[in-house]
Order: sequence, then C-alpha cells, then structure tokens
Amino acid sequence: MPELVVTALLAPSRLTLKLLRAFIWSLVYSAALLAAAVYGCIALTNVLCRPRRGCCGRPRCAVPACLHDPALGEHGFLILKNSGLRLHYVSAGRGKGPLMLFLHGFPENWFSWHYQLREFQDRFHVVAVDLRGYLPSDAPKEVDCYTIDLLMADIQDIILGLGYSTCILVAHDWGGVLAWNFSIYYPSLVDRLIVISAPPMSVYQDYALHHPSQFFRSGYMFLFQLPWLPEKLLSMSDFQILKSVFTHRKTGIPRLSPHELEAFLYGFSQPGGLVGPLNYYRNLFRNLPLEPQELATPTLLLWGEKDSTLESGLVGAISSRFVPGRLQAHILPGVGHWIPQSHPEEMHQYMWAFLQDLLG
Repeated sequence: MPELVVTALLAPSRLTLKLLRAFIWSLVYSAALLAAAVYGCIALTNVLCRPRRGCCGRPRCAVPACLHDPALGEHGFLILKNSGLRLHYVSAGRGKGPLMLFLHGFPENWFSWHYQLREFQDRFHVVAVDLRGYLPSDAPKEVDCYTIDLLMADIQDIILGLGYSTCILVAHDWGGVLAWNFSIYYPSLVDRLIVISAPPMSVYQDYALHHPSQFFRSGYMFLFQLPWLPEKLLSMSDFQILKSVFTHRKTGIPRLSPHELEAFLYGFSQPGGLVGPLNYYRNLFRNLPLEPQELATPTLLLWGEKDSTLESGLVGAISSRFVPGRLQAHILPGVGHWIPQSHPEEMHQYMWAFLQDLLG
C-alpha cells in the first residue's frame, strides 16, 4: 500500500490521540494550579506559625550519624554503563545469596530500607541505592533526564554492574512504579518482585478515571508538574511540609526519631536537592494514555489499608491484570503508606514466606 494512502488512513487516529493528550494536559495543569493554591496556603501558614524558621530551607552541613551505621552495610558508588551517571548505594552480605535490590520512593532515600538491610543480609546480598536525582547520587537538572525509559536503564545497569544477571527486586512508592515497568520490559532480570504501596501506572490511570476520589488523594502529583514552585513550597519553614509527611500523627511513620527524620531531610536540604526527585513527577503524564499491560512476574504485593495517598481498591485492579497464580497480595489492616518502616516485622514475615523456595 502506498505510503501516502497509509498516512491518510492513519490521520484520524493520530488527530484523535493528539486531541486526547491535549485534553489530558489541560486537566493536569488545571489541577496543578488548584493544588498550588492549596499547598501555597499550607506553606504560608507554616511560615506564619513558625516565623523563626523563615521562608527557606536550612542546609544541613553535617551528615546524620545514622547514615553511616556500619551495621547497615558498606557505602559505594557505581558508574552506570548507559548514562555514565554515578549512583550511591549501601551493600551488605555479598556472597551470601542472590541479589536483593531495594528501590526507594519519594520523599525518601536508601535509608528507608534500614530495617530490611539488617534483616536479610545474612541470606542475601542486599543493596539499597539512592536513585538518580537523590543526593549523593548524581542529579541532573533537566526534566528529560528522568523519563521512565532512562530510569529503567539505570536499574538494568545497577544489576549488571553489581555482577548479577537477575535479582529479587524490592520497591516502595516511586520505586515500585519503576519496578512494575522494569518487570514488564526486562523480565529476564527479575527473579521475584516485591512491591509495597505502588501501582503500575497503566492500572493507576484506569482506576483513577473510574474513582475520582483517587485524584484528590494524589493532589501533590499535580502540584509537582509546575516548574520551581513546588521546590519553593516544600522548602519553606525549613521543609515543614516534608517533615509533616514523615511525622503526621495519623499518616506519618510511627516512632520516627529526630535523627532518622534528619537522615531523610539531609539530601533534600542541599542546593538543588529537590529538583531531581520532583522531575520524576514531571515526566509522569508524558506518555498518557497508557495501554493495559499483562503482569506475569511472580510478585508479592503489600498494601496498607489506611494508606492516605493510594486507595486499597487499587489492589483488586492490579490483581485483574495478572497471569493467574503469579500474584500474592496482602492488605495490612490499620497500616498506612510507610510499611517498610512502620511495620517491618510484618513485612519481613511475608517476604520470608514468599522467598522460601529460593533459600534451599
């Protein structure tokens, strides 16, 4: 068939797709402006209630001692083959078993896995990374440096760069979003997948369209589509919005010590420390609408019943996309979003049972 005829036949579909994307982006930016007004009021209130902290974040000069706890492992840097970026990681238990690779979410870092590093280092080679954009890993400023394709290539380079051909991939929040995609496009590199509090983006898209309440829970994602303003709002009153995320009485991390809180804030407080992490969100809607994807990697999914950002109904939506028999999903009663830190013992029990057949 002549190329001109093919182009003419495809023109209506291409126009429809362009119009649909334009409509989606108009909704995204409308929601972004509304979210900016809400979070602007919150940030301003924080400044007025705590005037001594000022309108900016205080840079932390000293690295919190808990980030150098030798019981958690050795620190190192890995040069990625595809991008040449240098990523920081903490490693323990080399030579004791398969690679167990941990991917953190936002606003976190490698330290969010400190309970799991201690728990599994006797039977696995455990490695927790600071993802691209999270200091002290390299943090390019450009938004285009944080596309899903580039972030998945990073995970591939980490696994191969550590000398492995496969891994047990454990991921939370944004790390979970990346892990779902990675298991679909690089299935040979993932022996088992363990995801905590994160849906595949195609599932989230379809679920949110039928459950508008999920959009309200995700208002911060729309705020983060805007340039520079989110960085400013999050840093005001010495990062009070981020502090509240971690320490809120109902939705935060229970029993979080001041030193552990500083372990998370340290990287964000450095110059430009928020730009890379927020650029993940600025690429989030780039490829919408997404096609449904079939999920087949043997997976353990853990979800908090009281998760304040993601509805538990997403678990059923994820299950419907799976090849039968490949998913073990558990909703933890009375538990929130931060399962690896709030309920590590319960999480570890599920993980040991899920991995039992790999332990011989």
